[in-house]
Amino acid sequence: MKNKPLIDTNPHLKIPAKYRKSLIANVASSTAIETGASIESIARILTETSKPSPVKKTNGSAR
Repeated sequence: MKNKPLIDTNPHLKIPAKYRKSLIANVASSTAIETGASIESIARILTETSKPSPVKKTNGSAR
């Protein structure tokens, strides 16, 4: 059985806007725990920076 990348099998990752919003929420909450800053301020910083290129699908393992 050939393994598919997570981006192909997880429906939450298929819509780029939802993926980015979820990623920012996840990173902001984790960073807030580590730094003591508010989640809102970290999320605002992450959304104000230049937007990265879309997630690219790979054909194999990242290893």
